[in-house]
Amino acid sequence: MGTGNDTSVPEFILVGLTDQPELQVPLFFLFLGIYVVTVVGNLGLIILIGLNSHLHTPMYYFLFNLSFVDLCYSSSIIPKMLVNFVSEKNIISYSGCIAQLFFFCFFVVSESFLLSAMAYDRYVAICKPLLYNITMSYQVCSLLAFSAYVMGFSGAMPHTGSMLRLSFCSNNIINHYMCDILPLLELSCTSTYVNELVVFIVVGIDIGIPAVTIFISYALILSSILHINSTEGRSKAFSTCSSHIIAVSLFFGSGAFMYLKPSSLLSMSQGKVSSVFYTIVVPMLNPLIYSLRNKDVKLTMRKFLSRRIF
Repeated sequence: MGTGNDTSVPEFILVGLTDQPELQVPLFFLFLGIYVVTVVGNLGLIILIGLNSHLHTPMYYFLFNLSFVDLCYSSSIIPKMLVNFVSEKNIISYSGCIAQLFFFCFFVVSESFLLSAMAYDRYVAICKPLLYNITMSYQVCSLLAFSAYVMGFSGAMPHTGSMLRLSFCSNNIINHYMCDILPLLELSCTSTYVNELVVFIVVGIDIGIPAVTIFISYALILSSILHINSTEGRSKAFSTCSSHIIAVSLFFGSGAFMYLKPSSLLSMSQGKVSSVFYTIVVPMLNPLIYSLRNKDVKLTMRKFLSRRIF
């Protein structure tokens, strides 16, 4: 059995999102626009939260980290994708492909655990408000954020390590716009049993634990909200969770559609179109969701801009 060290494929060719020439230029400008909005939105939130002490709270601490992850997440995918729209062959080296796979796995797993930490933060804020400052101390928030990155690294390493053991013989054309796990497994000329086992176990842990945490947190939040007598109180409690619920629904919903749908119902070509949503669209929407629906962020942004203009 061969290993990644004796692979005869020094580079891969990424097919991209479409092979229709008339769509290349429009798609280039579309995704360039999405990337600009993603960078400006996430970088803007990072700067806004970092420079304003009013936003130095647990919720915005996690939002700061989420924006950082989304910025890096999209930057590991979109620039290489844009090259495909303006070049005849989008070539990526073997080492570059493995590196992209690692960073993709690292950031997607980190984001799932950050979203679960944000759900726990909302649970404490609504269900245990008197203990909020003690429970969600700076040390606790730092530990939760650090744990998210550790889990991201722990999730990315098994996928990357198991991919390195595979050999890629003659076919080096990846039917995708990035080096994802499933398209690479299709190209291997050696057994992928271990890789498939790793995907089953690691994805089960890295998606299952955050999903269960979020579900339990919001079940307890809903129970607590239903015990609030005033309509205004219930509305305020719901409003503090609405942005996070939307972000969680978009991230996990689009990911589940891609990976949990039977392969017989979703071809690789359809799959890569579906994956655009959670790899590219979600990182763009997150800062918009949290800024447009958040009074504190909008107020701080107006004050920040007014000081710079006047």
